[in-house]
Amino acid sequence: MRKAKREMPAEWALEVFDKAPYITVGMTKPDGTPYCLPLSLVRTDEKTFYFHCAMEGEKLDCIKYQNRVCLSAVTKCKPTVGPKDDSFTLQFRSAVAKGMAEIVTDEQEKIMALKAICMRFLPSHIQSFDNAIARSLFRTCVVKIVLEGLPTGKRKEYNDNGEEKTQSEI
Repeated sequence: MRKAKREMPAEWALEVFDKAPYITVGMTKPDGTPYCLPLSLVRTDEKTFYFHCAMEGEKLDCIKYQNRVCLSAVTKCKPTVGPKDDSFTLQFRSAVAKGMAEIVTDEQEKIMALKAICMRFLPSHIQSFDNAIARSLFRTCVVKIVLEGLPTGKRKEYNDNGEEKTQSEI
C-alpha cells in the first residue's frame, strides 16, 4: 500500500464488508477478460461469504472457468475539499480481499446461507423465509467464497481540526 498510514487491520476491513450495501466481486470470464459486478453478500465468519443467483449465467460461467475472485467494498464515501489546502479529495473506508468461490451443493448449507442473506438484508421479513425456500430453493444457486488470506482495509477521513485521522481516531 502506497500510503501505509491509511492502512487498517483485517478486523476493520471485515466491518467495512459488513456495512457495505453491496460488495463488488471481480472474476475472470472464460475468454480471459475481467468481469466485475456488485452483489449482495453476507459474511458468516472471518473468512466465509455467500451470495445467491440463478442456476445459470455469466457469474457461474466465470466461477467454473476460474474460481479465484476478488472482493471490494467502499463505505462512507464522500467527496470533499481538503480542509487545509482546498484540494479536491475523497473521504472513504474501503476493503479488499481475495478468495476462492465454489457452488454450494449441500442443501442444508444452501438454506443456512440464504437465511443469513435474509437476516442481513430483510430481517423484518424472516417470517416469510420458509415459504420462500419451499417455493424457490430448487431454482436458486448459492455461491460460497472463502478468503485466501486476511482482507486489507484503507481509509481517508478528516478530524474536526482538518487533519487526516490516525488509526486510533477511527
